[in-house]
Amino acid sequence: MNILLLGPPGAGKGTQAKRLEERYGMVQLSTGDMLRAERASGSALGKQVQAIMDAGKLVSDDIMIALIASQIAGLKDKGFILDGFPRTVPQAEALDVMLKKNGITLDHVIELTVDEEVLVDRISGRFSCKKCGASYHDRYHQPKQAGICEVCGNTEFIRRPDDNAETVKARLAAYHQQTQPILPYYRTTGVLSSVDGMAEIDEVTRQIEAILNKSKG
Repeated sequence: MNILLLGPPGAGKGTQAKRLEERYGMVQLSTGDMLRAERASGSALGKQVQAIMDAGKLVSDDIMIALIASQIAGLKDKGFILDGFPRTVPQAEALDVMLKKNGITLDHVIELTVDEEVLVDRISGRFSCKKCGASYHDRYHQPKQAGICEVCGNTEFIRRPDDNAETVKARLAAYHQQTQPILPYYRTTGVLSSVDGMAEIDEVTRQIEAILNKSKG
C-alpha cells in the first residue's frame, strides 16, 4: 500500500508516518531525508544536489522525481509513505507519470486538517531538551519540575529558530498558495480522504488506519 500524507507544517505528518511504518511495515520517504542522504552518498546525483543546495537554490522537480523513483525501486514489496512531496500540481502530475511508468499505484492521499490558530499556538510554544530531545511546550507540557527534563534530568533546553508565530504563519500562507491546490487534483482521482489533525495523536492514527483498513477489506 502506498500513501501520501498532506497537511500544513505542524499538522503531525511526521509523527503519523512513523506510526504507519511500525504498524504496516511501510517506508517513509521524506524529501528532506532523501536529499540529505543523496548529498552524503557522494553519487553523481548527490554532487548535483549538493551544488544546488550550497548555492541556496531549490532542487528541481525532475531531480526530486528521480530521487523518489530511486528510493521506490529499492523497496521491493514494501509500501511507501510520501511526506513533503508533491507540493504543487505540476509535481503531483509528474509524480503520477513516474509511478504509472513503473506500474505503481498511489492508493491513498490523506489530508490532516487543522485549526490554524491552534496550530500556530501549538508550534510557537515548543521547546525540547538539549540532551535527549524530549519535547515540551510553554502552555501544554512544562516539565514537572521547572527547568529539569523529566526524561534525563538535563537542565538545558532549546527552541528551533523557526518555531515562532511569524514564521509559522508564513509557512501556512505558503502551504495555502502552493500545496492546497493539489487537493482538488487528488479529489478527482478518488484517492483523497481527510482526518482531524487536531485530535489526540492516537485518535488521528485510528482515523488513518480506518481508511487504510477499509480499502483492504
